[in-house]
Amino acid sequence: MKLSGKVALVTGGSRGIGSAVASGLACEGAKLVIAARNSAEIFAECDHLRALGAEVVGIAADVAEAAQVEHLVSTAIAEFGAIDVLVNAAGVQGPIGTLWEADLEQWRRTFDINLFGTMQCCRSVIPHMIAAGGGKIINFSGGGAAGPRMNFSAYAASKAAVVRMTETLAEETRPFNICVNAIAPGIVNTGMLDAIVRAGSAAGGEHEQIKTLRKEAAGFVAIEVPVGLAVFLSSRESDGLTGKLISAPYDDWQAWDHDRISALSAQPWLTLRRLDQHTLSSITVEAPGTISPLEPIKSNGTARRS
Repeated sequence: MKLSGKVALVTGGSRGIGSAVASGLACEGAKLVIAARNSAEIFAECDHLRALGAEVVGIAADVAEAAQVEHLVSTAIAEFGAIDVLVNAAGVQGPIGTLWEADLEQWRRTFDINLFGTMQCCRSVIPHMIAAGGGKIINFSGGGAAGPRMNFSAYAASKAAVVRMTETLAEETRPFNICVNAIAPGIVNTGMLDAIVRAGSAAGGEHEQIKTLRKEAAGFVAIEVPVGLAVFLSSRESDGLTGKLISAPYDDWQAWDHDRISALSAQPWLTLRRLDQHTLSSITVEAPGTISPLEPIKSNGTARRS
């Protein structure tokens, strides 16, 4: 039981990856506070988690509303006395289509939830983690965070901002024993993809890609993969790992021990960086040696983020 006695707050915890992460943390002994906007879904998810043996409190909250986030965090502290782990899984796909045709209010709303919602939860929880001597924060990245994603400008830009906020916050909280990391889950077959199917041609090639994957029932990343990474990042096994964007399906995080974490921490792997002669010249890999500034990267790194 890697998380026995720990308290985890999971936003977006009533469906999709958030729900699966909550279940994964519960199975490792964590006490849970789950939040989402839909009260009925929250109550149903709480029943599911209690059936797994978890102590859980469900709270209806919109992470885009600062007052509701403050209420969420204060209620969690009142119920369990601490928040050891924060998982920011609440997110929306946002408007789909070219930027100049996107609805402006939907574009802004995407940032309100994906970026400002994540920021507000971090901002409210961190003082409690500092007082407790440490904690773990897990944010969710997504397609477009580390490279262009045509027709998904709001989602891509908001998730790129989440990653850079994660890196910055990791440095600010490092003295307080708080680890902050982001997960790139890969293409997981959740309700988030329904919007892509509904968008039709406005989603470009992703529309046919998702339809094909669903028809063939193959090619998706199993939801257990990002869940396993979230459990790892929540536990003592990941102590010292902070400020990284980790790909659940592509990085070999299952094999990371203290020595590997120390090696990763000493280099800019798994972070957002401009790739040019200046940045690449200082990067080395374990084998075969030093990368030439003009030689393509062949190890896991920024270029593999999706």
